[in-house]
Amino acid sequence: MSVPRRRWGIWLAVTLWLMPLLAPMQPARGAAPPATEPASEGLASDEALAPAPQGMITTGAAEEPGELASKGPHGLGLCLSGGGYRAMLFHVGMLWRLNELGYLPKLDRISSVSGGSITAGALAVAWSGLRFDAHGVATNFNEQFVTPVLRMADTDVDVIAGLIGFIPGLSASCHVEAEYRKHLFGHRTLQDLPDRPEFVFDATNQQSGVLWRFLKRYMADYRVGMIEHPRVELAVAVAASSAFPPVLSPVRLKLKESDYVPIKGTDLHYPPYTTDVFLVDGGVYDNLGLEPVWKDYETILVSDGGQPFSPDPKPTAEKVLQTLRVLNVIQSQVRALRTRTLVGDYFKSGARKGAYWGIATRIAKYKVPGALPCPPEKTDALARYPTRLAKVPQAIRQRLINWGYAICDAAMRAFVDKTAPPPAGFPYPAQGVG
Repeated sequence: MSVPRRRWGIWLAVTLWLMPLLAPMQPARGAAPPATEPASEGLASDEALAPAPQGMITTGAAEEPGELASKGPHGLGLCLSGGGYRAMLFHVGMLWRLNELGYLPKLDRISSVSGGSITAGALAVAWSGLRFDAHGVATNFNEQFVTPVLRMADTDVDVIAGLIGFIPGLSASCHVEAEYRKHLFGHRTLQDLPDRPEFVFDATNQQSGVLWRFLKRYMADYRVGMIEHPRVELAVAVAASSAFPPVLSPVRLKLKESDYVPIKGTDLHYPPYTTDVFLVDGGVYDNLGLEPVWKDYETILVSDGGQPFSPDPKPTAEKVLQTLRVLNVIQSQVRALRTRTLVGDYFKSGARKGAYWGIATRIAKYKVPGALPCPPEKTDALARYPTRLAKVPQAIRQRLINWGYAICDAAMRAFVDKTAPPPAGFPYPAQGVG
């Protein structure tokens, strides 16, 4: 095959790969797919999670490096899933309700991946300016936190970044970093984050195949090593956490061996693993952001804005799209396993307290008085909104925030704080959930 024809073949393959990402999400051919929750069959995935210690399924990524390890489950951890701008806005609604309930100052650690990391990063930037009253409610929450995230939801990032990434010598991730820097983070570094709650931005190390964590105290991969007090920009950490492969990835970190401090158990502590780090979306490894939380925290709150897996009665035989479908099946099963472990082994057994809520959860399952009206056909449509870093229409923004607010409220009042009063209404009453 000639060089021009080979190049056209590559571009065609890329275009076919990008089609599901860049086109609006359509129902499966021949059927309107139900927005079922991962691992929902035989599992009340909206029940409080309680892991039996003997049933825990964790990896080394769940361990704190070396002497930083905790002395047992303690405190309150919050996990924010991936899911592009859809998840970003869904999590805004969740945090809105947690703020009204006075839970923001109670948080000890916030772990996030991908779209959830955009939300978490915005909260980290806003934190020092939040004015908490005697009940732990930030009275300027909207001004400090919600407004900047809404501005981010008005931007188009992924298409331009993806096209830039196919130009030799240019990087898609650099464009994503620049957009985050411009609209949310400026040139703040991890050292500008608050000490409490501790924010953890999770990426996947493409070389080691495990989690790479960005925190104020350190950044680390349990197989590669740990760097204390990193001065990495927040925009870079969030771009790494949301570097959807292969369009927006990788984010590369150029480091020195001398940057690392010794820790036990590192089997890849040598170049190029230590000096030229390739990072992709944290959701590749753990799309719920659970690993940094579920071993060491007594109470766990999980907000899942990930798109539910949809059945397809007539899957394509085209090679690229067939491969994507298979990868989606694999990713769905990994997510289902984590959810099943959290709910079935952690919450139900009483080993942990807390709650899980998902964008595809049925609010009626919580059986709480005063739950906001959220018809399943309306929330299913929100759950199927495309996983993009692309401008979201104002009405959809408000509905996603309303839905995150409503389902968080129901889960919290069902399993965490049964004395909490029901909400007066949606943050955006005119929109509801559609």
